[in-house]
Amino acid sequence: MSDIHGCYDELNLMLHKINYEPQNDKLILLGDYVDRGMKSRQVIEQVKVLHEQCGVVVLKGNHDDMMVSALVNNDDSFDAHWLSNGGYQTIESYCGFDFFEEQFDWDTYKKAKQFIVDHFSEHIEFLKNLPLYHETDSHIFVHAGINPFYEDWKKQPADDFVWIRDIFINNITGIDKTVIFGHTPCVHLHSSADIWFSPLEDKIGIDGACTYGKQLNCLVISEGGYETFKIGKGEGLFN
Repeated sequence: MSDIHGCYDELNLMLHKINYEPQNDKLILLGDYVDRGMKSRQVIEQVKVLHEQCGVVVLKGNHDDMMVSALVNNDDSFDAHWLSNGGYQTIESYCGFDFFEEQFDWDTYKKAKQFIVDHFSEHIEFLKNLPLYHETDSHIFVHAGINPFYEDWKKQPADDFVWIRDIFINNITGIDKTVIFGHTPCVHLHSSADIWFSPLEDKIGIDGACTYGKQLNCLVISEGGYETFKIGKGEGLFN
């Protein structure tokens, strides 16, 4: 799964739908747990527990990186970048502050930021230290993609792992493993929120844009091949 973006209810409904069993299944999450959705704190808490108790592979996304950069640096440019990309909702989930009902100013933001740093340092450290990719014998799992113009993809810039789009999507990777990625919503790949299988047969996009009102996707990989599952945005509220 990828790009949960604070969609806590849909995440849990998906785990139930696929009958996730930690003792039998290897769950791999491809980043972007925070921002835009309203329950980022709850998602981070659960993902952290899943990693620590169940061995879930948790990769870093660009939004996770933006959050950490804003919180650990005293730099207005990092703050502005985070806030303009959904950081408001993440702060609300941690501080209970409704920016739409209460007056927001820079001083309020700084206080909210300090509150998160003081009370949720373990969340910050968790996100800060997440790996950028996970590799198996047959697949590479990554948030955004692989830069095909690097002879050794592992030596590409760190930003490529969490930000790359067109260069990766529009070119064959040249790698003998299938790249599973999120970051770019599937609706931008084939006009559907369903999981996208590249005609080049070298990559699979799984971001269903749940936080934008679409769906949360899950790709199940087994000896028999691929199976896809989806949970519509808001579906978890009624189950």
